[in-house]
Parts: sequence; C-alpha cells; structure tokens
Amino acid sequence: MAGHGGPKDGVASARLYPAVTKTSERFDAFDVVVVPFPYADRLAEKRRPALVISNRRLAPFGLIWVAMITSANNAPLSCDVTIANLARAGLPAPSVVRAAKIACIERRAGRLDGATARAVAQKLKGFLGSA
Repeated sequence: MAGHGGPKDGVASARLYPAVTKTSERFDAFDVVVVPFPYADRLAEKRRPALVISNRRLAPFGLIWVAMITSANNAPLSCDVTIANLARAGLPAPSVVRAAKIACIERRAGRLDGATARAVAQKLKGFLGSA
C-alpha cells in the first residue's frame, strides 16, 4: 500500500492507526475502519483502512459495508474521492476513498470530515442509486 507506510505483511498497527479500538463498538456511516480487504484479482487480502458506507439497518444481519481507502499515489479512478482531513480520518498519508471497491469491516480508526463524506455519498449514489 504505497504511501501508507504499513508493514510489509499488510498488518495495520496501533502505531500507524492510533485510534484503532475494540471490535465490540458500533460503527456509523463514514467511520474509517481497518479491515482485511480482499483483492479483486487474486485470492488474498491485506489489512487496510476502509470507509463504512452502510447504515445500522444491516446490523441485525451482522454486516457492515465498507469502501476501500487507498493511497492517493495510486493510479486514480473516476470514482475516487480525496480525503481532505487525514487527522480526523486517522490516516497517516494522503488517501482516497475508492467507492467502487466494497467489502466488510473489523474495527474503527477515525471518521471522515463532512465535505469528504458528502462527496463519497454522491459517488456511491451513482453506483447504488442512493447511499
């Protein structure tokens, strides 16, 4: 994960993501979490930050949807949204939300600022019809 400075095995650490907390807490839309995110093109996964995009209606099913967060240094996609407030999001390097890549969560690292959250919601509406 270029630009995020994580360990070579992809495991996020409390040093890089100091706001990481216990898994028993509740998650809200636009929280930033750290999850084992699957690759789309191979049978592997890497621990990385992600953005909660679901609401509490999925909680009874034990599911929370997240969108990938990746380094801003990666080749951009038209659905990428730049994260403006890295400190609030709990991220160590310039990053984007990749709204087209969705998976599930494990723990919280931070929260997006309002303007970035609204921009991601707009991108998701293009894929889902509403967010």
